[in-house]
Amino acid sequence: MKKSTLITLLMMACMPAGAVRHLVYSPSRQLCVAVSDSAGEAYYSVLLNGSEVVLPSRLGVVTNEADLTTGLKLTAEPTVEPVRQHYTLTRTKRSSVDVNATRATFTFANDNKRGIKMQVTFVVENNDVAYRYTLTRGKGDNPKTLIVEREASSFRFPEGTTTFLSPQAAAMSGWERTKPSYEEEYTPDAPMQARSLNGVGYTFPCLFHVAGNRWALVSETGVDGGYCGSRLSDYDARQGYTVAYPMQAECNGWGSNTAAIALPGSTPWRTITVGESLKPIVETTIPFDVVEPQYTANYDYKPGRYTWSWLIWQDNSVNASDQRQFIDLAAKMGYEYVLVDGLWDKQIGTAGIEQLAQYAKTKGVSLLLWYNSNGAENDAPQGPRGVMNNSAARKQAMAWMQKIGVKGIKVDFFGGDKQHTMQLYEDILTDANMFGLQVIFHGCTLPRGWERMYPNYVASEAALASENVYFTEHHAQREGFEMSMHPFCRNTVGSFDWGGVIMNRYMSRDNHSSHRRYTSDVFELATAITNQTSVNCVEVTPNVVDSLSLDYIKFLRELPTTWDDVRFLAGYPGKYVVLARRQGNRWYVGAINGTDKPIQVRTALPEAAGNSFTLLTDVAKKSNSLWPEHKAVAQKLNKKGEIKLTLQPMGGALMY
Repeated sequence: MKKSTLITLLMMACMPAGAVRHLVYSPSRQLCVAVSDSAGEAYYSVLLNGSEVVLPSRLGVVTNEADLTTGLKLTAEPTVEPVRQHYTLTRTKRSSVDVNATRATFTFANDNKRGIKMQVTFVVENNDVAYRYTLTRGKGDNPKTLIVEREASSFRFPEGTTTFLSPQAAAMSGWERTKPSYEEEYTPDAPMQARSLNGVGYTFPCLFHVAGNRWALVSETGVDGGYCGSRLSDYDARQGYTVAYPMQAECNGWGSNTAAIALPGSTPWRTITVGESLKPIVETTIPFDVVEPQYTANYDYKPGRYTWSWLIWQDNSVNASDQRQFIDLAAKMGYEYVLVDGLWDKQIGTAGIEQLAQYAKTKGVSLLLWYNSNGAENDAPQGPRGVMNNSAARKQAMAWMQKIGVKGIKVDFFGGDKQHTMQLYEDILTDANMFGLQVIFHGCTLPRGWERMYPNYVASEAALASENVYFTEHHAQREGFEMSMHPFCRNTVGSFDWGGVIMNRYMSRDNHSSHRRYTSDVFELATAITNQTSVNCVEVTPNVVDSLSLDYIKFLRELPTTWDDVRFLAGYPGKYVVLARRQGNRWYVGAINGTDKPIQVRTALPEAAGNSFTLLTDVAKKSNSLWPEHKAVAQKLNKKGEIKLTLQPMGGALMY
């Protein structure tokens, strides 16, 4: 029996009885999406190599003008066309992308009084599916606008599937009522039936280990000021997981938790990446494949490395004297930037910042400045506050920064995922492009295709990041787990400003008091490879840098931040990961072990066969030592590119 016939029979067996079914294949035909209408409802399913990964799952939207979830019928044969596209990126995991996909658009209609129709467009790549809704105008060319109140969009997985999910935080919870900010802990290998910690579902991206040793990553992309951000609901035995819109209490209760669109208009893309291994998950480019640039870059935005006093030296370090030390450190390391964190408006002042910017210029270094995002959406007190949320004040501040040579901003403490907040992200980015500023977001939502949409966008936090290692010993002990999760979840879909390759061994200015770092030095160095962001922080302080091994200093001075390609070599979420990234003709391999046991790794990077590397690894830790020593050796890969590594507990390896 032909493979295509087998898939068709399987699809007929799994779709609802009486359904009209249409199959959409990827170019390789290894991935198949089936779309149907049955009993007035719209469904889709996803099969990989003949095996069901996503069971029949609902499609549809409810608007204030029409309910497009019931009474639906396909009105015609779908339009199907191949997609061939090439694009380049400078800010993410791969610099040159060739898209090879099948695009199919289905039109559904029911007897709603306004005559609005729902089109569902699927883009099917060999390991990726993206779909979105487009709503038409109705009778008499009206309405021309509507409110999308909710979606029926769902994701059903086979029994036995386990999850790797981060719960959404309750609105207006946490420190100074700043949540949700995508900063909750992942739970690995949990059953689907487990309830989310706060009862409000999960933040994207969401990773599933599907029965039969397959993997699926669910997320969304293409969210701009024209829509709200979404998440997944808690699991329901009948519906699976559904797309959920923001909580009304977000942003201090201000603004709608629905989405307003002009007609004809489209929703963001829902994305599903599937694989028989984790390789397609880690290497996917689907967040960027289906979006388009929103504007062109007005300036040449430079990638690079930055030093940052706040992580270890904290608020009191935001003064002119300490910042000069970090400028000197950046110059010594050959780094491009220094990030001056919050409270600079009070503790340094604008005149002081102008003097610092001039001093940095003499050292070949540029400043990045921190700003609070808001006004009225939460209680985060640090300043400058009330600038980035105000159009006139924002442009005035950006013009001043451009005048004194500031090259970027870090904007913190956003209020949630409502549409007006997404408009604020877009407004900040758009205005910053007018004044030559690149942008990092913290205390924020997940980026959704923004590296391609906004050319001056750098990265977002949107995860439990390095500050938590400083704040509590619990998170210092969990760093290995968290950093072994992000290459499979958070960092798969967008650049990740973790906030530091942490070289201090104690979380204190004197590097002797407070709690310690539980990862090895080589682990930390390797995170510069396993994490991806084009402007990367190296947390090394002026009083610690001279104590670092010359092997460490050599790598940190040469540390690249932009990449041409990526390869997933080995790993399991929350346990360990081995990643290779290429810049030009040179490959870098980073490996980290987040567990308390040694891990033996045998893998291969055929693309680097015969290449010579410097290999940094940990040696087994002595019983009377808190951290292992390291060794550096020259290594040449054989003709198969084979790599053999021993990763010590909470340790790592680095090849460059």
